Amino acid sequence: MTPRFDETVLLYAGSFNPFTRGHLRIVERALAIAAAVIVGVGHNPDKPGNPSARERVDEICKALSKLPAELRERVEVVTYTGLTAEFARSLGVSALLRGVRGVQDFEFERNLADVNLKVLGMDTVILCAEPEYSYISSSVIRELASHGHDVSGLLP
Repeated sequence: MTPRFDETVLLYAGSFNPFTRGHLRIVERALAIAAAVIVGVGHNPDKPGNPSARERVDEICKALSKLPAELRERVEVVTYTGLTAEFARSLGVSALLRGVRGVQDFEFERNLADVNLKVLGMDTVILCAEPEYSYISSSVIRELASHGHDVSGLLP
């Protein structure tokens, strides 16, 4: 049985290093189709040099604070380790939420969605980035910033 809209909770998981304007828009748009969104910040201790999960959670919470109160109260930010779909199952969420910028993202996310459904029984909702955000990626932002460029316009 498919959950009703007012019961639908989506897990939007990622490293969010950094959390971009595109990420924020995916959360906002997901709140139009779901009762709540949990932003899951993946913690990978094998990647030294990254901001800590706590720092990324704080950054995301700061970005979310710009949302209207009625949306903000429907978003939670948490950290996790391990397989995303297993974490989602432990939370009892309805489905995973993913954003895609283009065909390459879609191919990757579609394959991941197939695995998560077949192996772990977890559905995935995929939202396409709006055109004005389709070129923004965390890795591009990190690269530009490492060369001294101002990336503030790409961040919430």
